[in-house]
Amino acid sequence: MHTRGPCRLHARHFREYRRTAPAATLADWAAHQAPYLAPHQFSLLPLPDQIRLEMLYGLQQTDPWLRIFEPPQVRRLVRDLAGTTTLLSQVTDEQMCPRSTVAVLRLLTRVRIAVRAAHAEYTGTAPAKADFLDLRALGQRARTAGGIKTPKTVDLRTIQQPWLRDLLRTWTIQQRPSSDEFARTLRGVELASRALAPRQGTEDPARLRYDDVTAVVEAFRTALKLDGEPAGWNYRMSIASHFFALIDYGRRSETTEALSAAFVRDPATHRITQEETNEDEIGKAIPEPVIRQLDAHLDLLGQGRARGQRTLAPADLQLMYRTLYVVLRDTGRRPLEVLSLPLDCLETRHDQTSLVWNNHKARRHRRRLPITTPTADAIRTWKTRRDQLQPTLPPSGAAYLFPALTRLATRPYLHTSYLGETLRHWVDSISHLHDEGTDTHGNPLPFDRTLIYAYAFRHSFAQRHADAGTPLDVLRELMDHKSVSTTQRYYTVSLKRKRDAVTKLSAHVVDNHGRPSPCSESTYELRSVAVPYGGCTEPSNVKAGGSSCPIRFQCAGCGYYRPDPSYLTAIEQHINELRADRETARAMDAAEFVITALTAQISAFEQVTDRMRRQLAALPTAERQEIEEASTILRKVRAGTHTLLPLTVITQEDQA
Repeated sequence: MHTRGPCRLHARHFREYRRTAPAATLADWAAHQAPYLAPHQFSLLPLPDQIRLEMLYGLQQTDPWLRIFEPPQVRRLVRDLAGTTTLLSQVTDEQMCPRSTVAVLRLLTRVRIAVRAAHAEYTGTAPAKADFLDLRALGQRARTAGGIKTPKTVDLRTIQQPWLRDLLRTWTIQQRPSSDEFARTLRGVELASRALAPRQGTEDPARLRYDDVTAVVEAFRTALKLDGEPAGWNYRMSIASHFFALIDYGRRSETTEALSAAFVRDPATHRITQEETNEDEIGKAIPEPVIRQLDAHLDLLGQGRARGQRTLAPADLQLMYRTLYVVLRDTGRRPLEVLSLPLDCLETRHDQTSLVWNNHKARRHRRRLPITTPTADAIRTWKTRRDQLQPTLPPSGAAYLFPALTRLATRPYLHTSYLGETLRHWVDSISHLHDEGTDTHGNPLPFDRTLIYAYAFRHSFAQRHADAGTPLDVLRELMDHKSVSTTQRYYTVSLKRKRDAVTKLSAHVVDNHGRPSPCSESTYELRSVAVPYGGCTEPSNVKAGGSSCPIRFQCAGCGYYRPDPSYLTAIEQHINELRADRETARAMDAAEFVITALTAQISAFEQVTDRMRRQLAALPTAERQEIEEASTILRKVRAGTHTLLPLTVITQEDQA
């Protein structure tokens, strides 16, 4: 206020106020008016005395919980609370500030929680500190931009040892862990407390022994999820690591000075061994027929409950998510690698376009992957539109192809949760998704939609190239793996599917004359890897793994040769090669016995293939289709075997 009266702004406000309160004096009115504020300022002066102090205390306590403190929200909150006397009333936030936005109400909720916690502690009505933890009142940070979404009180009475309960409380107050870190630490503490409870002396930290650590680790080894299902190895390792990190913190900070020196984990003994992967569950690739169904419903992607609707128009949102899907499907990059693509991610040299990307997992940056023209065109289309949208997007994501859509985002590029949730809503919105097989009535089986997620497209990329016969070392380069064994884990035919295929084909084995020669499943398995054009039962060759044939792999003339329909494609290709060799021999004026030998091999192989095809044609349609599917599966198995890969034929039908 100026010495000769209020400024123009406050003079206008006072005149407006006098219309409703003619008897008001300037001094009384000015005592509760906020001064002129810059955009980064706020004032609590308009509030009554008690609520002003409550707001001041609540904001002080709330500030550590927020990633960004926004004064405009506080100004709006002060405006809406002008007629309120206290924050401790029982009315809801919406009733207290009916005109406020969601963001302002969220801030009000945090402030009221802090004020209520302080009031309860002052009046002596707060729960005992040793029994409860109010995570938000203690200032726990969350990973999301909005902070911890709902009030959460943790009952520490489930932890029976007082020293362990106090250690967890002190760590939470001093370290302010994230929601996920606290949840895993709490789970580890609860399991450890349960394991220590029946053991004598564990309530005194000075009496803990080495055997007590063993009991705790055993509880982690057999841990279950909260829903009672067996916990995975990663989860059990995580809660064990968080628990022992808490113990180490107690020693470093001298929070538990009396903690026994014998209560220490032995890295050699107290290990949680990783279980062998179930072979029937290997391979997470989405089948190509399912991907084709997804492609047919691409118009639905980005609609409905897609993330980012507050920032982008519906058409732009759909274009962004369609581009993300195309890049995931066609390049096989990890979700984070796709989301963090730089704006200049395309590079063209000698008419070949490559994707420039960063391997965050192995810390290898500016990698290059050859991509097809349709994939490059999809990226260019989105990039053109994305450049037009840049003025409306947060400036932090200016260097990325898929920038963050909010200013509060923790990363400058789109978060993985946006992609994952949008993909899930899209997949759920598709009315029908059929699996590869059929039921007993011939109806298509529904596909398990939970198997469709962003990372699964990386497995599909590897499987697609494996089915096409891409050499394993080339696929390793495409996947950017250091080890071939890592690449092999991404694609395989499950043990169950292979066993079913062997069961079907073992009944359709023939001899070198094309006559039926069925065998048991175990016999089929023993000779199935012996030679590239069929099975071999010659003992010395089987023992040598197919590398020691007494007659140098002239299979057509060998009585131990046992082909089956899965080798038809390879045999026919070999026949064509023999014909070419015969013509070459004639052109070289080779001896007649060479040409005669080649002709005899061609005739013998043709006899085998002709008889097998006639036998297949005589089968019922359904059984013939089963044999063809089983043949495709075993060809894929042989394609994944590095030693026989160059000799294995994969047809276009197999790729489907």
